[in-house]
Amino acid sequence: MISLVQLRIELERSFSPLACDCSLTGDNSLTVKLYHPSSGQVDLVVSGLSLHNLRTPNAVAALIEELRYELESNNLHQLGPL
Repeated sequence: MISLVQLRIELERSFSPLACDCSLTGDNSLTVKLYHPSSGQVDLVVSGLSLHNLRTPNAVAALIEELRYELESNNLHQLGPL
């Protein structure tokens, strides 16, 4: 299982220039927030992830791809209709 610090570092590396906060809730579910460090503007918050499932580099890579998809989908919705 990956530590929260390691996960945050990996996510920030993958989503630079965005910063990342990773936190565990009382039920051991993970919340990931990707935001702009200078303004504090939040681009993505995903809750209810299982830290227990992030045991391998492949699992972390899959999470990054899923977050990348969600982030891109969010940005498309912010642009409005074409």
